[in-house]
Amino acid sequence: MPTTDKLNQSSFSHKIMQKFEKTDDTKIIKKGDCLIREGEIEKQVYFITSGAVKLFYLSELGERIIRFGYEGSIINSLSSFLTNEPSEFYIEAIRKTEVKIIRKEEIENLIYESEESLKEYSKFLEELLAQQMAREIDLLTSSPNKRLERVLERSPDLFQHVPLKYIAAYLRMNPETLSRIRKS
Repeated sequence: MPTTDKLNQSSFSHKIMQKFEKTDDTKIIKKGDCLIREGEIEKQVYFITSGAVKLFYLSELGERIIRFGYEGSIINSLSSFLTNEPSEFYIEAIRKTEVKIIRKEEIENLIYESEESLKEYSKFLEELLAQQMAREIDLLTSSPNKRLERVLERSPDLFQHVPLKYIAAYLRMNPETLSRIRKS
């Protein structure tokens, strides 16, 4: 699911946030624990009230971070959530994290409550797809400086929430290179 910062204009996003405000279903995840692991089927959406997580997959090159979530973010293993197929991803706390939880059935109830809600959901998915594509461009951009610039345009407070070593891994560079770029 997308972060809320870019989707707050969406009516459907507003409905989801109202659901999160009303839910008492919360969970605290210790650093290193997972909300979901590869092979599990995602049945929930999480709103991070405190802490931070990384969404990653394991490859022959090791851990490949593709997304972060931190206070104010909505996150889940979206492909698994939408297809009911096993997740290819892990969502792991990078520090103690508290999340609010909405179950898939509740989201589906929102989607199908009216024709208008279905249209809003479609727009929501379009916005989400645009965000996902922007992230892919971040990772395909060859210049380390440009990758960092693109990420900070979208998430200017990223360094306040996520340790440098994880951001460096996301940007496909070592922490020393990231530190040097930030200083220049």
